[in-house]
Amino acid sequence: VQLQASGGGLVQAGGSLRLSCAVSGRTRYAMGWFRQALGKEREFVAAIAYNGQRPEYADVVLGRFTISRDSVKNVIYLQMNTLKPEDTAVYYCAADSRSVIRLQKDAEYWGQGTLVTVSS
Repeated sequence: VQLQASGGGLVQAGGSLRLSCAVSGRTRYAMGWFRQALGKEREFVAAIAYNGQRPEYADVVLGRFTISRDSVKNVIYLQMNTLKPEDTAVYYCAADSRSVIRLQKDAEYWGQGTLVTVSS
């Protein structure tokens, strides 16, 4: 399984960005996003089941971020609205063949990160 994330960049506070993660290989994976800010531990952001159901969000992004997937294109997205400076981090996409819950705890596959910088 290979994961390719893209879409990061520099945006002002209050702005929006959309991250994408293309997955190759099998497609029946729970998928999700994590992030790691400088000097901090990696944290869970959002996840979605292989069939596009059961989206889960971290409390800090609930209502601002939306995860979705296009099963035909084998791509997942993270629409990030009302961005805040504290959202600045490297964002990683991840996949797990077991479940959304297991992905949050110990995801099996990881993509490279994409940097999101939110200026104040």
